Amino acid sequence: MRATIAAALMIVTTAVYAEAQPAGTNGRAKPKLAAAHPVAQTPADTASAMAPAERQTLQSDLAWTGHYNGIINGEVSDRLIAAIKTFQKDQGGKQTGVLNPQERSVLAAAARKSRGNVGWKTITDAGTGARLGLPARLVPQQSSDGNGTKWGSATGTIQIMLTRRKDANLTTAKLADLERKEPVGRKIDYSAVKPDFFVLSGMQGLKKFYARGQLRGSEARILTILYDQATEGTMEPVVIAMSSAFDPFPANGGPPPRKTVEYGTGVTVSSDGAIVTDLDVVDGCQSIVVAGHGNADRIADDKDHGLTLLRIYGAHGLQPIALDGGTAKGGVDLVGIADPQNQGGGSAVSRVKASVAQGGGEPALSPTPASGFSGAAALDTNGKFAGLALLKPATVAGLSTPAAQAVLAQAEVVQAFLKANKVTAVGSSDAKAAVVRIICVRK
Repeated sequence: MRATIAAALMIVTTAVYAEAQPAGTNGRAKPKLAAAHPVAQTPADTASAMAPAERQTLQSDLAWTGHYNGIINGEVSDRLIAAIKTFQKDQGGKQTGVLNPQERSVLAAAARKSRGNVGWKTITDAGTGARLGLPARLVPQQSSDGNGTKWGSATGTIQIMLTRRKDANLTTAKLADLERKEPVGRKIDYSAVKPDFFVLSGMQGLKKFYARGQLRGSEARILTILYDQATEGTMEPVVIAMSSAFDPFPANGGPPPRKTVEYGTGVTVSSDGAIVTDLDVVDGCQSIVVAGHGNADRIADDKDHGLTLLRIYGAHGLQPIALDGGTAKGGVDLVGIADPQNQGGGSAVSRVKASVAQGGGEPALSPTPASGFSGAAALDTNGKFAGLALLKPATVAGLSTPAAQAVLAQAEVVQAFLKANKVTAVGSSDAKAAVVRIICVRK
């Protein structure tokens, strides 16, 4: 593991304490002096002007691309600015410390790809109630007992363990000492012990290991990550993300579960009942209903681009859209159906404008449209179909949860998906008539 991991662990374990220290000498704030001349805007000033959730997302994305190795908390730091400059250098750009829209889009796309490759998701462990981020694709095997939960790869190269200890006389020093000795033969490269938590990392046999434990009252919860050195390139950003996302005693019990009933938008692409929408809209649905037409079957998914194909049978009056392949340059109009709560229980089709930040991967849409617009049709300035709006749930590796973000699945991506599934889209330019409400019912 690179030395930066040890530095990251130090940042993660000490940042809260450092931030709590008073400014100035002897705890007194330094007096503000009037500047004799205007001061030029610095990269730190630009970052400070961003919303905290936006900064947290930026830190998370830079961590997933391997450029940032600090705590993911939305705070401005020299480490964050240095990470931005390193990313710009790797992209062959000018190292300004401030990302332009295209650079930000490239970064977001690269981070999404990294998260997708490992299957990153945030879960609440049923046995302990702890909240943690998990690379689900890397550790598909799961087992639980009264002391916690274990996730692992099929070959055992990667193992993640969440355990609990209960003892009236526990201290973090005692816990750390036990973890140093169990199992026998651990070699510690880094150690930090605070009054309520500890962090250890090093070697366990031929595997790298990272352990983070926290104490509250008489109970401790400990996260341990083990992985073969051959997987270090993949696991390095995962360890940093898991360290920041780990919340052993969440105040609210972890992230809320998805709603029993959720709403999205679908776009009709054939008169015989084919509808394309956002894959996240139908994820985990017990039943899928197209309002006004009845139940729909889920025919095919494009997990790489976040698309799904639905079909309803025996429906009448469907009006498919023409997939012209318009361009998103200059912004788009999104045509969709907002969540009933956003329109007084109604189901009217509405139209909102969004700017498009071009770059690597999926272009980002801003502002993020209202709930229910997942799967909305995007039209270019000439009214031609330019793609599908996809609302991505927050996947930030931090304790707080920023709002969802929106991206554009461009027209050619949608066309290729439909062609692969033998759907021939022939329709009109009337997007308002082509969109339908998708209702997902979960257990």
